[in-house]
Amino acid sequence: MQTRPLGDTGIDVSRLCLGTMTFGEQNSEAEAHEQLDRAVAFGINFIDTAEMYPVPPQADTQGRTERYIGSWLKARGSRDDVIIASKIAGPGMDYLRGGSRLTREQIHQAVETSLERLQTDYIDLYQLHWPDRYTNFFGRLGYEPKEEEVATPLEESLSALKELVESGKVRAIGLSNETPWGLMQSLRLAERLGLPRVASIQNPYNLLNRTFEVGLAEIAHRENVGLLAYSPLAFGVLSGKYLDGNWPPKARLTLYERFQRYNSESAMEATRAYVAIAQEHGLDPAQMALAFVNSRPFLTSNIIGATTMEQLESNLASESLKLEPAVLEAIEAVHRRQPNPCP
Repeated sequence: MQTRPLGDTGIDVSRLCLGTMTFGEQNSEAEAHEQLDRAVAFGINFIDTAEMYPVPPQADTQGRTERYIGSWLKARGSRDDVIIASKIAGPGMDYLRGGSRLTREQIHQAVETSLERLQTDYIDLYQLHWPDRYTNFFGRLGYEPKEEEVATPLEESLSALKELVESGKVRAIGLSNETPWGLMQSLRLAERLGLPRVASIQNPYNLLNRTFEVGLAEIAHRENVGLLAYSPLAFGVLSGKYLDGNWPPKARLTLYERFQRYNSESAMEATRAYVAIAQEHGLDPAQMALAFVNSRPFLTSNIIGATTMEQLESNLASESLKLEPAVLEAIEAVHRRQPNPCP
């Protein structure tokens, strides 16, 4: 398993990261522990979670994912062998603290409850899950200023994170679902005010959504703030299992109507082309899609997720897959014809 540095923190993380947002909804506690055991045995040392998980987010399941990870950490006694990343929810979760925001008070509260659920006294990487301001994320395009915007200043959020770093409860900080302006503003505030420097940015990145390359990839490279790529299989769409009107039982898009980001007609058209490339070259489509993400120079870690051990094994196998130039050229040809059908 390759490792890569997490920004300037001195922490090295595995190129594959185990995503856990199915733990507590699609996966039981026993299944979660089985996945964690297998991932660590394979060489993964990086585990990503969030206070709002599992998904779809609901008040009665919120925090269950962290609890499952916490019970695993306690049972295995392996806390220092793994890098745990978690996140505080941005605005919009009414059942979290009376309405989630990225204020100083709420950040401190969120960290304390996450520490309790995880049964640990520190979180290696703590991230702001999405911005506390009106901007483009979760597929929104066409930014328009909002005159009467209510937002928590980034300075307040970063100052709260500084307090947590100084207390030893958090080792490093990161952003998620952030824009180029938000990332550069965070870096500027850190330099000007002596605040912690952002170590990573967790944004979507896959063959159907390469918008990270437009403005953020250069920042990631030049500022050493690497990408933690989420949805590298576009909710499983890039495996090809949803093509031709197929709706596999227990699959995420079959079970939950809210996940519409990657199942449009244009998404399926592009997916069909990518699956054809994989088949032409004797590759598994899902492994090809993951290997493409693994190969990106601005990547710190690729967040894989699975609901079955068979899926996990397939995802893990992508670590050793190196795509030949002919495959990469074919992928770029499809991307030029149909760039970013699912931003």
